[in-house]
Amino acid sequence: MKVIILCGGQGTRLREETEFRPKPMVPIGGRPILWHIMKFYAHYGIKEFILCLGYKGDIIRDYFQKYLWNTCDVTLGLGHNAPIQFHNTHAEEDWTVTLANTGEASMTAYRVKQVQGYVPEGEPFLLTYGDGLSTIDIRASIESHRQSGKVCTISAVHPAGRFGALRIEEDGQIHTFSEKPQFEEAFVNGGYMVCEHRMFDYLPNDPRVMLERAPMDALVRDSQLNAYRHEGFWQPMDTYQEAQYLNQLWDSGKAPWKVWQ
Repeated sequence: MKVIILCGGQGTRLREETEFRPKPMVPIGGRPILWHIMKFYAHYGIKEFILCLGYKGDIIRDYFQKYLWNTCDVTLGLGHNAPIQFHNTHAEEDWTVTLANTGEASMTAYRVKQVQGYVPEGEPFLLTYGDGLSTIDIRASIESHRQSGKVCTISAVHPAGRFGALRIEEDGQIHTFSEKPQFEEAFVNGGYMVCEHRMFDYLPNDPRVMLERAPMDALVRDSQLNAYRHEGFWQPMDTYQEAQYLNQLWDSGKAPWKVWQ
């Protein structure tokens, strides 16, 4: 299976970082968050990636074009046509990465629609966002999808608590206060989706359409949307504070998403 990763948004809520680079390239522990997402999928044996590029996509292209330069020690001569020797290997040598320009202003549904040609007819695929880390069991989500028989399975996650939780009585008196609970009770779409090829039929050829609006509404209307519930770690990187938090987890050696060796 291939995994499509949405990498084209402008990340306006993370302007401290995204003024200079696309959000998937914001570093966590010295590597782009996109690399962490790809390493997570590769742990489950999924190593074919399609990246939907947009805002500052040239930075992502440059990163992968120069991947050996970025990850290996190198010896090079300074003469004309001098040989270049990369010394050490890396665990990503069996990955394939398709870099697709899907437009700087495109919405998410249109980005996915534009890479349809890279997914063989009838073949299911995975789909996620380039700015969220998790411990979602990819194999279990695929099995849930297969058993459901639906067109699309989303990973339903609890959003990490961002605000203090209050219990307020009718008279306005606050009886409990919990500062930033670990998880909220509601479920949200955490990405890490599994899709049948028929998913492309729900995506119009219109750059103004968001995946999370009309296509999802149509899937619900047709009873074609399944949920795989995930009760564990899931953390988006929408703000500078969340980027700092993910870096703290990595630096402390307690990054839950680091399941690879």
